[in-house]
Amino acid sequence: MPEPGHSFPSVSLTVETCQSIEDISRPDWERLAGRDNPFLRYEFFQALERSGCTSAETGWQPSHLVFRAAGELVGVAPAYLKTHSMGEYVFDWAWADAYQRHGLNYYPKLLMAIPFTPSQGPRLLLDPGLRQHLRAGQISELLDTLITQLGAHSWHLLFPDAADQSLLVHDGELHRIGCQFHWHNRDYGCFDDFLAQLTSRKRKSIRRERRQVSEQGITFRRLRGRDIPDHALSAFYVFYQATYLKRGQRPYLNRSFFEQVREYLPDHLHLVIAIRDGEMIAGALFLQGTETLYGRYWGCLDEYNHLHFETCYYQGIELAIELGLTLFDAGAQGEHKLVRGFEPELTHSWHGIQHPGFREAISAFTEDEAQQVTGYYKEALSLLPFRQRNGD
Repeated sequence: MPEPGHSFPSVSLTVETCQSIEDISRPDWERLAGRDNPFLRYEFFQALERSGCTSAETGWQPSHLVFRAAGELVGVAPAYLKTHSMGEYVFDWAWADAYQRHGLNYYPKLLMAIPFTPSQGPRLLLDPGLRQHLRAGQISELLDTLITQLGAHSWHLLFPDAADQSLLVHDGELHRIGCQFHWHNRDYGCFDDFLAQLTSRKRKSIRRERRQVSEQGITFRRLRGRDIPDHALSAFYVFYQATYLKRGQRPYLNRSFFEQVREYLPDHLHLVIAIRDGEMIAGALFLQGTETLYGRYWGCLDEYNHLHFETCYYQGIELAIELGLTLFDAGAQGEHKLVRGFEPELTHSWHGIQHPGFREAISAFTEDEAQQVTGYYKEALSLLPFRQRNGD
């Protein structure tokens, strides 16, 4: 984590953008972002930019924020000028359509997020000494002014942690919530320790799913970092592409990105490969933080019974236990995770809408949406499959 910073008894804060992570020095970025979260690593953003995955051509123009106080760099944030809403996992397509129907431009918009990554975490990477002196609404006001300067029509901060959210709570807030499902490691020594906490019916169901995968002649191999050979990375990339092509979409990431992550972030990278009759048939890629395992990308060419659950979830749970990690974030969506021991978690996003009429309408929408999501979250909590909560 960053070392405690300077004191800021009276803050006159400014913000500007830069068009590449390399316009910010690595020491400055790491001083504020640390090195523990793989999605905040300097090398992660370099890989996205150098591979061409985030660029003006892809609709992800890097516009990283740089905050200054008295000329001193006191904060950064990953940010992009977007010309579409793909790859964000907080869906605002209906907002864009409404703008278009009224003859207004919704894009470009300023997005503060980790590209293609619906995982909650720090977004406003500010000097700790600065945070305690910021007044309510100060960051929002800066962003409102910035989007006018950029010719954008709105700003959006996706999946921030609680510390960042506290900076955005004010009377003019426009706040959305969502629901994901995460797995918690409660000092399990092995997968069977986890299963022992489930109701008998759920234990039997998971064991049956895992057995059926094995009965299809499928085994698994785990690889890490630079120990991932080229042929395994190539196979995984084919599987990853297939996931998007089946939906008629182009994949967001190219092979160069994965090669660079393997080279420059090897300690964070894990690959699980499914093998049948000596052939690689599926794969899932995970990134490791200090306390959390992130399940990010997966794919296969042919369908096998329960292969997705085994490769993405059960292998991930075993890996998290093996690594001694406390949380497994397997990505967005997925009610099917609930019966497999993943617990509901509320996620958050914050939005600055410039147009007053649309701001009012979107505010009403988010209030209604929040009631629905909260009800869904509470219902999911009641359906958890653990013995101590539901009985056996």
